[in-house]
Amino acid sequence: MAKLELEHFLPYRLNRIAAAVSQDFRSVYGPHHDLTIPEWRVLATLGQFEAMSAKAIGRHSAMHKTKVSRAVRALEERRWLRRRESEEDRREEILTLTTQGERAYRQIVPKALAFERRILDELGPKAEAVVNALERLEKIFKAL
Repeated sequence: MAKLELEHFLPYRLNRIAAAVSQDFRSVYGPHHDLTIPEWRVLATLGQFEAMSAKAIGRHSAMHKTKVSRAVRALEERRWLRRRESEEDRREEILTLTTQGERAYRQIVPKALAFERRILDELGPKAEAVVNALERLEKIFKAL
């Protein structure tokens, strides 16, 4: 039987790279805004879509509902988001950013885009091929 070399196994490498990038990206929003990774993802999702349920945030950001719930609670305690009852489904709450949350989001976005640009610049002429490969993987694994 052939042995699996974990360090060369594509699923492991993708996971390891994703974790490393996510942790490094935390340097963009963590020190100045004291956010966890899940809190950032909730903030970013609401910044992008303006109003969403926690369940929809979880689907969009690929986070488990407990992580979303904790992040929502933390952002609410900071007064960065607010809840309102859904008009379509009274059992569901719609989340939106407060003025403070929007301000934090606007401060982080330019830094986030610069972080992405640094990665793409580092990849050089191969950047487009990497982005295309990621898009193909997202389609294959229905991770869109």
